Amino acid sequence: MTSGILLVDKPPGITSHGVVSRVRKLAGTRKVGHAGTLDPMATGLLVLGLDSSTRLLTYLVGLDKRYLATIRLGLATTTDDAEGEPVGPMADTSGLTEQVIAAAIVPLTGVISQVPSSVSAIKVDGKRSYDRVRDGEEFVLQPRTVTVSSFDLLDVRLGPAGVDLDVSVDCSSGTYIRALARDLGTSLGVGGHLTALRRTRIGPFDITEAHQLDEHLMANLLDPAAVARRLFPAVQLDVAERIELQQGKRPVLGALEESLKNIPGPIAAIGENGELTGLISTTAGVARVLVNFPTTGGDSQ
Repeated sequence: MTSGILLVDKPPGITSHGVVSRVRKLAGTRKVGHAGTLDPMATGLLVLGLDSSTRLLTYLVGLDKRYLATIRLGLATTTDDAEGEPVGPMADTSGLTEQVIAAAIVPLTGVISQVPSSVSAIKVDGKRSYDRVRDGEEFVLQPRTVTVSSFDLLDVRLGPAGVDLDVSVDCSSGTYIRALARDLGTSLGVGGHLTALRRTRIGPFDITEAHQLDEHLMANLLDPAAVARRLFPAVQLDVAERIELQQGKRPVLGALEESLKNIPGPIAAIGENGELTGLISTTAGVARVLVNFPTTGGDSQ
């Protein structure tokens, strides 16, 4: 069984599910999942889990993210990105300056209420929002609270087709960069949409660690224990503690730091063999399993 985490640099023109399909063939397993969808036009970091490591993906989906994006001001589209149809004619953007644009970005930074793009994957009464749009239905998604930690203006380019902005955005999970482009254009009175998007970070994982989607990808499979150590505090188990956890018991962990004795979790429990045994919580130093991971070494009898 091949278990681990892959950091993939997703190319443009393929869906996140398409990446999963290719990795299934490369890895020879059907059990492949991803944390955090990227649209086909988007590129950048996509985190995949294989076999039992798919259990880690739950804890990756909600991590903060960083994006590099290009926003075009002067035209709104039906999808809030370049793949949609124009909504109305081009607006006059001659009055826009870098100072005016920067001032309009400020209200879109911090804890904000955001209405997701209608072509998002959010479910409305059990049906994907983008499917409802495709079927010609009219509806309005409910706003949600998101956090935009930083929304930095990197470059401003004036042109006949509008004003192009290169931006960097650090945000909470669930933030739609397309919606930021739309709302920025709306606030400036000229419309706006996204023309390029690249995800460069998910939690502690950076795009510089990602690999191309090719035949060499599986050589870069990350060990589940190493990934868990990057995500959570970790405790080293001895043989008896590992066996008790694998048997569903709640052992008292001997070599447990004081700061870890009462944590709702997750804590990465690493077996004496170096493998990830599970994610646990603790109460008064007594461990309770949140998620178990199969291991290959040692006797669990």
